[in-house]
Amino acid sequence: MDKKIAIVTGGASGIGLATAKTLAGRNIYTIIIGRDELKLEHAVKAIGENCEGIAFDLNQTAKIPELVQRILNHHHKIDILVNNAGINLKKPALEVSDEEFQRILQTNLISVFALTREVARIMVKNKSGSIINISSMAAQYGLPGVVAYTASKTAIEGITRALATELSPSGVRVNCIAPGFILTSMSAAAFNGDPERKQKVLARTPMGKLGDPQDVANAVYFLASDEASFITGTVIPVDGGNSIGF
Repeated sequence: MDKKIAIVTGGASGIGLATAKTLAGRNIYTIIIGRDELKLEHAVKAIGENCEGIAFDLNQTAKIPELVQRILNHHHKIDILVNNAGINLKKPALEVSDEEFQRILQTNLISVFALTREVARIMVKNKSGSIINISSMAAQYGLPGVVAYTASKTAIEGITRALATELSPSGVRVNCIAPGFILTSMSAAAFNGDPERKQKVLARTPMGKLGDPQDVANAVYFLASDEASFITGTVIPVDGGNSIGF
């Protein structure tokens, strides 16, 4: 009961895994949620103590209240929520179908709101909590070929500000991190067969390199910690200067 309880979605790989490792390493009991049971098992084993995995498809929004209640029954509180899970679609805008657009919004936006709402209800009752959303550079400026992803992440930044104004008076802080180009399997897929795109990214990043998932994890921990107790409603780029580069 003395430990803080954190939930990290998409915690079995990439930024989510780095975040879960960081939180658990700071003596925060961390629950990682993902769809792939095998990946979850490997992640929990890699993280070690202070961690458990729950296999769950967050697209099943009707079942999210039951999931959150189950976590609450077992751990009695939820102190930190990191909304990291997300999917991408690299495709010219004029070729994106309604179904594809809706699929991205379902995972990256609707599921995020449904989980956040249920967890926030608990946090508001406890008058304490930190919610951290993961956005993207796609919400900072125009990127070709990712229109649905851009729409979802831009909405996440808007939700962050809206929820911060509603929840912060009750002691619940809501913030957002906009990672730049981080070396993950998702970014690798985006750059695959497109060396020109990768070079353009590096050329406009003042630090001249891709980021590491740990860079984002460190920022998440800061926002979740008491050191950020007077910070809410912010969107922090962790991007090596990419969003201000030329």
